[in-house]
Amino acid sequence: MIKKMLLLAFASMPAYLGTQAQQASRMNTFISNLMSKMTLDEKIGQLNLPSAGEFTTGAATNSDIGKNIKEGKVGGLFNIKGVDKIRAIQKVAVEESRMKIPMLFGMDVIHGYETTFPIPLGLSCSWDMKAIEQSARIAAIEASADGICWTFSPMVDIARDPRWGRVSEGNGEDPYLGSQIAKAMVKGYQGDYSSNTNIMACVKHFALYGAAEAGRDYNTADMSHWRMYNEYFPPYKAAVEAGAGSVMASFNVVDGIPATGNRWLLTDVLRQQWGFKGFVVTDYTGINEMIDHGMGDLQTVSALALKAGVAMDMVGEGFLKTLKKSLSEKKVTLAEIDAACRSVLEAKYKLGLFTDPYKYCNAQRAKTDIFTAEHRNAARQIAAESFVLLKNNHILPLKKSGKIALIGPLADAANNMAGTWSVATVQDRSIPLLAGLKAVLGNKATITYAKGCNLSDDATLEERATMFGKTLNRDKRSAEEMKNEALKIAGEADVVIAAMGESAEMSGESASRTNLNIPQAQQDLLRELLKTGKPVVLVLFTGRPLTLDWEEKNVPAILNVWFGGSEAGTAIADVLFGDVNPSGKLTMTFPQNVGQIPLYYAHLNTGRPLAEGKWFQKFRSNYLDVSNDPVYPFGFGLSYSNFSYGDIKLSAAALKGNQTLQASITLANTSQYDGAEVVQLYIRDLAGSVSRPVKELKGFQKIQLKAGTSKTITFNITPEDLKFYNNNLKYDWEPGDFDIMIGGNSRDVKTARVTWTR
Repeated sequence: MIKKMLLLAFASMPAYLGTQAQQASRMNTFISNLMSKMTLDEKIGQLNLPSAGEFTTGAATNSDIGKNIKEGKVGGLFNIKGVDKIRAIQKVAVEESRMKIPMLFGMDVIHGYETTFPIPLGLSCSWDMKAIEQSARIAAIEASADGICWTFSPMVDIARDPRWGRVSEGNGEDPYLGSQIAKAMVKGYQGDYSSNTNIMACVKHFALYGAAEAGRDYNTADMSHWRMYNEYFPPYKAAVEAGAGSVMASFNVVDGIPATGNRWLLTDVLRQQWGFKGFVVTDYTGINEMIDHGMGDLQTVSALALKAGVAMDMVGEGFLKTLKKSLSEKKVTLAEIDAACRSVLEAKYKLGLFTDPYKYCNAQRAKTDIFTAEHRNAARQIAAESFVLLKNNHILPLKKSGKIALIGPLADAANNMAGTWSVATVQDRSIPLLAGLKAVLGNKATITYAKGCNLSDDATLEERATMFGKTLNRDKRSAEEMKNEALKIAGEADVVIAAMGESAEMSGESASRTNLNIPQAQQDLLRELLKTGKPVVLVLFTGRPLTLDWEEKNVPAILNVWFGGSEAGTAIADVLFGDVNPSGKLTMTFPQNVGQIPLYYAHLNTGRPLAEGKWFQKFRSNYLDVSNDPVYPFGFGLSYSNFSYGDIKLSAAALKGNQTLQASITLANTSQYDGAEVVQLYIRDLAGSVSRPVKELKGFQKIQLKAGTSKTITFNITPEDLKFYNNNLKYDWEPGDFDIMIGGNSRDVKTARVTWTR
């Protein structure tokens, strides 16, 4: 009877029809009527998000989940895969509980579901917003076909310290690019909620998680508000403005208070300043972990989280176990519990679960919409677009003939191709490089394979760098025996492809590193392969920037392939043999060594900057032992094409007020290869009320250009592009002189100056 009443109250018009005001009015009426019938226990129950335990990332467990669902004490469930399992649990919620309220079902769908795309850092290097949105769209189609309606993605943390393993899950170091990607991902996942292929996004980790000290996961982050607003907040804000339905609080402190219990962050900034209308969920046991932060016992920190603006408690059961007592002791208010409950119920309303609790439980879709040929083809194309050609001494593309030696511990590692946080992927269906080469070459060339070495001489390192059952099947042979086998086939080959780098779980959560070199065992083998005199192509697998100073100086060709997903092997082969011309550009700076970290392009100049082109000057900001330069700068990436840039032409040398400046440059493809170039626009504000970065990305265009042709590229620049937060956190632009810079990366740019007055 209650279920019938709920459906009647909802009425027949879908939530996404009508004006925004009409939608909000219908939703408010429905939720108010529903909550008026709920008990306190049922309201608190909506705030409980236990794990089903299939892909757990921590030690906490939940018991009696089924009993709690029947009693209305579970608002959602995550870490469960399979439409039949999810339908059965949803049936308990909507048919056996008193209020018949449907549940949310979430999962870490980070860069694909069963069809897996490159890790997010790799995706960002495509600089292709349509491709990135498409990857999220396909992920949503597949996840929703298997019962999932909520993904804990996108991760939009700005990260400038590659020691932090979770850089692999983000979009790099730049707030402008990160903001564009955040919007594309939210749009790809959510759409307008009208379809059963749209799922709710969860923006994470709010906030500053990417600034963890020492690059150590879960560690402290500390910075000024000025820096928060200018450098770290923009991607979160962009995702909120794109309509993200939920936000996940981060593990770290913000202004000394854990984000999970930080009212300034979760209410003042997120809701009042940015107008966020969704709900906030904790990260895994985030409330409980405030105890170790020194914020009090479970009851105290649970009340702190609720009052800060948290609506859902992931796994910890702090809300479930303490809020009723806290209410009786007047440590929280009923209004605060109601507000949290309402935000969760509103999410379910927006997803259409009150109209059809089984909206995402179509068993037929689970058979037809997952890991399809169409999706895999898209994954292959997008993966190839994400690869970054770091060096090419006239070796690539390779010929589809002759003898090829494929060597390295990552050459035939199917369960590492999808990369970190690919929990729904069927790992052994991913295509490794060996299989990819064979598929692309057929009988045109001879391929011989040798592992050559283990990932590392340190077996315990390999063990620590594992998750979700991924291994590299450590070879029991001696290092000498493996090396000799590799050198033998290298000596008989025309070219050597060395598949080396990190394993999938050497980056990601709880995978921080202090040494960012390729592991020594692999470096030693690479040196021996170079001694053969044969052309060597390093195919680099990594989830972060590595320190490649020696490799850049000695290896003739380097292709960074990140972890390319389900179709990694064929996509890599497509690029190696020229079927696809590489176009990826780095979204994080690659340092010479870890001593330079953090190293990023948009730095402040300091009062004693090192002169351009210099290595060392006494009493200047530099090192005694190494230059300030990176190995590869932000925005860097080569192509089989050669692109040349003309000089910048400005529509005016002086502007006033809200006029628009047009900055144009001619791009020429002077090679014999059709190719794509990411043309990047940077601006420098030469004098301001606060110190301004030496350059900031303000626009980019990915241009396809046929061999031997040229095109004029134009950027329209307005005062909106000049705005920043001053030390009073006022967002505005200031008149003065500005350098306009355009080029193929953050280092190699053409420059023109303009004066802009009020």
